[in-house]
Amino acid sequence: MKKNFHPKKFKWFLIILLLGSLIACGAGIETPLQDNHDPVATSSASGDGWLTPEQKHRAEQITSLFENDTIELQYAYVENIQDGRGYTAGRAGFTTATGDALEVVELYSEKSPNNALEKFLPRLRELANSHSDHVDGLEGFQEAWTNMAKDPIFRSSQDEIVDREYYRPAMEMGDKLGLKTALARAALYDTIIQHGGGEDPDGLPAVIANTQQFAGGSPKTGIDEAIWLKAFLKERREVLEHASDPATREAWAESTYRVDVLSLILDSGNLDLHGPIPIKVDWFDLTIP
Repeated sequence: MKKNFHPKKFKWFLIILLLGSLIACGAGIETPLQDNHDPVATSSASGDGWLTPEQKHRAEQITSLFENDTIELQYAYVENIQDGRGYTAGRAGFTTATGDALEVVELYSEKSPNNALEKFLPRLRELANSHSDHVDGLEGFQEAWTNMAKDPIFRSSQDEIVDREYYRPAMEMGDKLGLKTALARAALYDTIIQHGGGEDPDGLPAVIANTQQFAGGSPKTGIDEAIWLKAFLKERREVLEHASDPATREAWAESTYRVDVLSLILDSGNLDLHGPIPIKVDWFDLTIP
């Protein structure tokens, strides 16, 4: 409910505010300024609290390149890539076995009831609860997902789940590590998208723990961030090459190019993720604007 406006109270508020400012100036009190070269500080205007909108978009484009071979977010994508996770779908590779595809459909159905995906909710819950890679009982799911991607509400539902399940947790981990660069935070984001944020040996927390041991700490404890990130990427490559989960081992071993691309950006010195970002490796030859 809109509050009533009282001119007299507002007048006294301005007088008090002015007096307070004069007293502060007289006492020599200074207001701290933001460090405009700190991606964490400058991101406050972006609405997400960590990366600037431009940095976040480039991080998402990098992950989209890895997930779908294009920097354009692929909301309509859906396929069984035989990696032990059932159907992989949408802009971030949501899967039916891990439950994030279920979360997308649940949120979409809350916003837009009686959609073509809603009928799959019971089966999606069964598959998520059992972490099953089966796709039986999902006949017509692929077509429905692709068709629903034309709906802005469905696309925004995917965006919300990405932020809730991946972007925000990755940024919070970055805070605990004392990360200041956009590239290091983008590396955490891409890792949690592929590896997940669980406590299994292949998850992002395990990769971070191994990195801490190898590097002797984190940027928060005084380790140079570029050196720490190089160690993190080394540990991530080790997990990709020797995944503990047999179901994902073969597919992950073929995805070490994710580390190659991030290492390429690191070696270029582009820790702020400013554009353009040329990416030229065996798998890709393109430029992110």
